[in-house]
Amino acid sequence: MATFLLIHGSFQGGWIWQPTAKALRANGHTVYAPTMEGCAERVHALRAGLTITSAAKEMAELLRYEDLNDVVLVGTSSGGMIAAKTASLAKARIGRVVFVDALVPQPGESTKDIVQRGDADPYEMTEFARGPTRNDLANRLFAELDGAQKEWALERATPHPNGLSDVTADELKEFWADSWPNSAVVYCVHSENPPEPHQRRTAAGLDAQWIEMDAGHYPMLTHGEELAGHLAG
Repeated sequence: MATFLLIHGSFQGGWIWQPTAKALRANGHTVYAPTMEGCAERVHALRAGLTITSAAKEMAELLRYEDLNDVVLVGTSSGGMIAAKTASLAKARIGRVVFVDALVPQPGESTKDIVQRGDADPYEMTEFARGPTRNDLANRLFAELDGAQKEWALERATPHPNGLSDVTADELKEFWADSWPNSAVVYCVHSENPPEPHQRRTAAGLDAQWIEMDAGHYPMLTHGEELAGHLAG
């Protein structure tokens, strides 16, 4: 059985992984799905100074304190950046890296170069975070969700710390300079972001397995058992 560290994306928390984590645990796997500082139930910890690297250091320390090895490290959406940086900081503890519809900018790239927001409502801004309007959440970001599941997600979405929304030019340089055998990219064919060309570049740069799902941006909610199967390899 494997050990998984699941890293969420923007406007999310560890809660986003519940259906997938449940499916993995039902098959005997060990699952960690922590919430990043300043997000969801940790929103009270929102502050200046949060960065992709600070979040990754926290994840690397989790791996060390829990004595975890041969970990399947999974990142989704903007959590792909945290997963990539975590992998660099704790390489000896990582067995496999999987990116699920994830942002993984290459050196010199920014999420602003990748993400296409189209006719989305402007973000609502606070001093240290930004987030979509409820209208944008309900009718664009969470459009693939239905009924009670959509309401459940809407109640839990929180603004995302500014510093966890992008990388500096060289923040993932070490990750891209290294090799990551057995890595995988899960592309969700009905998801607007990250665009397919970005995810294709990620897969090519890692020589990763390419997996397609007939899903939108939240397969961990809508296709939990199927995604669990892909993560377990």
